Amino acid sequence: MDITTVWEKLAWESGGKIIYLIVDGGAGLPDPEKGGTELQIARTPNLDELATRSSCGLLELVGPGITPGSGPGHLALFGYDPLKYNVGRGVLSALGIDFELQENDVAARVNFATLDDSGKVSDRRAGRIETDLNRRLCDKIQDKVKLDFEGEFFFQTVSEHRAVFVLRGAGISGNLNDTDPQTTGKAPRDPEPKSEDAQKTAELVRSLVEQVKQILADEHPANGILMRGFEQYKPLPSLKERFNLTGLCVADYPMYRGVSRLIGMDVVPKPGGMKERFQALEANYGEDYNFYFLHVKHSDSEGEDGNFEGKVKVIEEVDSLLPRVTALNPDVLVVSADHSTPSLMSAHSWHPVPVLIAGKYARIDEVERFDEYACLRGSIGLRPATHLMGLSLANAKRLRKYGA
Repeated sequence: MDITTVWEKLAWESGGKIIYLIVDGGAGLPDPEKGGTELQIARTPNLDELATRSSCGLLELVGPGITPGSGPGHLALFGYDPLKYNVGRGVLSALGIDFELQENDVAARVNFATLDDSGKVSDRRAGRIETDLNRRLCDKIQDKVKLDFEGEFFFQTVSEHRAVFVLRGAGISGNLNDTDPQTTGKAPRDPEPKSEDAQKTAELVRSLVEQVKQILADEHPANGILMRGFEQYKPLPSLKERFNLTGLCVADYPMYRGVSRLIGMDVVPKPGGMKERFQALEANYGEDYNFYFLHVKHSDSEGEDGNFEGKVKVIEEVDSLLPRVTALNPDVLVVSADHSTPSLMSAHSWHPVPVLIAGKYARIDEVERFDEYACLRGSIGLRPATHLMGLSLANAKRLRKYGA
């Protein structure tokens, strides 16, 4: 029996409200030219003040040296072992745009990309094209691609350069390798099957990719597609079933709306911006829910783009809006990240992320700043991210005593 199973047995309906504020990719590495990490350089008086009256520490999202995607990172924060509940990005993306997935559908995340004359990837995100252009390209693909099987497929817009592909029919499998090489200067990879039962699906995806290459030949910069996160949809046990939590997600970005739906949270209509997300939390905070998830996206986007100053600006905006959250006076307030995205690396990384837990029963430590190095000295220490849910439940008085 693992620790999360114990929490399931101990969780009860009584207790306080919990808010998770997750700053996507918020942690980083010191930039020698800047003199610190983005969190260290950012002016964050509200986060720092909150840290002085919280339990602080670091979380390891999946395991030592493992770089997490946002899906596994968030599942870990919500108490779902990402090695046990390994959900592909495609399923999360589809759920995030309110697509009605059916059990056994196969879904994959798609990036519109720029391919050079030799067929190699020169831009994995096609310059982050506008969503309106994305929608036109998706309609074009949906209309012109023909797949030879007794089933159907869907090619739909997510946002900017991102789309989702869903395959529905008998005898299909999500056990495929990504076509995204995850770097520029290389050609897209073949969607190789990882098992015999995925051969048919691999052939269908190859046909899709080749047809799309011809369909988009006259388009620029989005003249190709990259696919990753193939997964066959199987529903997960909900937060309510596992921890007696009734959750609400406040997020703009589809992937995080998707992971929230996957574990049974309700999701507010897209607020449409940073300030609007904090306002939506305020508007929906009440008796209907006892767990709230507020997501901040652009800290991760700026880190992936290598934009140190841009990421600092996002962190400072979060700090300026934090009083809106603390004014709600939740029983437990958690601030953390789903992974590190150092601007220095322009990518996700394996480095642990800072966390603070504020509440009446939190053991206050000596940490005076919310950053990667200060939180290392906190009372929580370095822990697996799956422990966060248990600590949050305990601080909200939502766990019974274990044993006599």
